[in-house]
Amino acid sequence: MHPALPLPLSTPNRNLVRLTIVRGITWTGFLAAIIFGIEVIGFQLRVVPVICVIVAMGLINVATWWRLGRPRAVTDTEYLFHLLADVAGLTLLFYFTGGSTNPFITYYLVPITIAAATLPWRFAWLIASASMAGYTFLMLFFEPVPQLSHGIIVGSISLHVLGMWLNFGLSAGLVTFFIYKMAHALRRRDQTLSRTREAALRNEQVLAVATQAAGTAHELGTPLSTMAVLLKEMREDARDDPQLGADIDLLRQQVDICKSRLQHLVANADRRRLAEPEQRPAGEWLAQVVQRWLVLRPDVSHRLEIAERRGMPTLAVDATLEQALMNLLNNAADANPERIAVSLDWDTDEVIIDIRDHGPGVAMSIADQLGDTFVSTKSKGMGIGLFLTHATINRLGGGVSLYNHEEGGTLTEVKLPRLDTSQG
Repeated sequence: MHPALPLPLSTPNRNLVRLTIVRGITWTGFLAAIIFGIEVIGFQLRVVPVICVIVAMGLINVATWWRLGRPRAVTDTEYLFHLLADVAGLTLLFYFTGGSTNPFITYYLVPITIAAATLPWRFAWLIASASMAGYTFLMLFFEPVPQLSHGIIVGSISLHVLGMWLNFGLSAGLVTFFIYKMAHALRRRDQTLSRTREAALRNEQVLAVATQAAGTAHELGTPLSTMAVLLKEMREDARDDPQLGADIDLLRQQVDICKSRLQHLVANADRRRLAEPEQRPAGEWLAQVVQRWLVLRPDVSHRLEIAERRGMPTLAVDATLEQALMNLLNNAADANPERIAVSLDWDTDEVIIDIRDHGPGVAMSIADQLGDTFVSTKSKGMGIGLFLTHATINRLGGGVSLYNHEEGGTLTEVKLPRLDTSQG
């Protein structure tokens, strides 16, 4: 069995990561300030308890990093206890360093701000109350540091005022960092939800189209059979006209292809087969799709280019992907059947299929809507083809982009994820 993987970083987990970073920066700064005060300014402090408080907070930070590597989600209650530990650590440190006369006393606002931004309101009020209680306690009970009240640094700037300035800078930086990261996480979450809603709406539309297609496929069987019978009789009547006979043979071939595709559609409706795409070399698969397309579109002239280098990539393909690519090829042929260029390239992560035609291009007014709604580039088109093509390729982890080529025509770019076959 494979070992359990750590859970992905949810919003509470990410918040705890940021809190750990803030805690590390804060207490490192406090340690540096205390060492400076003792060695340079000559603070009269009880060094042992102060160092013990800082070491204890450092150990809490190390334990928090270790905990974040465990496959267990962070809860609001756990996050609350971390903030309470910070408030308790601040209270103990301030007790031994001047109490409410310490210019860093307003640092209590940092855990309050973090709690207000990340926790339910009752937990946020609990942190605010604990901070207020600690501040009140330090107004009455503390070990004074004379230098904090009477020390002068430069001119009329006292050590207390300088400490307040440093505290403001530290607090402002940390609050800005944390709130910005929180807002960024919320924006990303909103974008993810928006994409999820769009995908759900697209899937509903695809399901509606699929339901209609199933009924239509069943209904088309009868007229196709009738057409096949009539074409057979017409071929007998056109025995003396070779040109007309060739046209009838072509029509009969197209009818047979339509019947074959309908049968293929019914056969591939089995969800179990669609759930397990086949792994195929990209070049071989693309060449076969193009050959089948040429049977349907004998009027086109094309050029197929496959990058000549080692390491032919592998794709996960099924019948729907073939239909999606053939729809794009048909769109190119409808725009201009002459000189259609199909190329295959790849990198370490993706396989890129480019289809270039020499038609009129895509109107900018509808370029952004193609594939999202039933919008067509053709006067008699319904727009369903491009919509289903986008839905199919997106389902397989890829994407479709349409560009107006600088030399005229449309360049359709299909990107599909490359399979990693190194693991078999």
